[in-house]
Amino acid sequence: MAITSERLRQTFSEGGAQEICREVRATGDFLGFARRYVFDSDYRVARSALWGLTKATGKELLELQVIRNELIDQAMQTENSSVRRLTLNIIERLKMDEEDLRTDFLDFCLEHMVSIEEFPGIQTLCMKLAFRMCSFYPELMYELKRTLEAMEIDYYKPAIKCLRKRILNGRYR
Repeated sequence: MAITSERLRQTFSEGGAQEICREVRATGDFLGFARRYVFDSDYRVARSALWGLTKATGKELLELQVIRNELIDQAMQTENSSVRRLTLNIIERLKMDEEDLRTDFLDFCLEHMVSIEEFPGIQTLCMKLAFRMCSFYPELMYELKRTLEAMEIDYYKPAIKCLRKRILNGRYR
């Protein structure tokens, strides 16, 4: 069965996401699939495409390295929390070097990792990404740790507390 927008609009299960990934893997065109569906204006299509891509291996996701900035833009601009979380999940699995630092994305991650209104999955991904970006610069790492120390930790879920503690104790990574 071919992958179409209509099919992606109706994919709501783990098995469906895995099947999408298998079919994309068979074509060998993760980049073409991503360009075609990940940025779709229908959040259901984008969500299902992203969910399928999260099942890809790290090597397969390397194809998406060339659209990392577009993925970052989507994560920062979408109103849909599922699309945001899945997009951040893919970004977190892509290569990031010192010269790739985008201060707007760092600010976004710092803001969303401490926002108690944000979903825990998004908070943890933002914290991981902020850590990666800050790790290139000691002064940014100092600011990240100060931000983490200032969190009113009682308001956060266990996953956030655990990741925060690991970063502050130098045990993350």
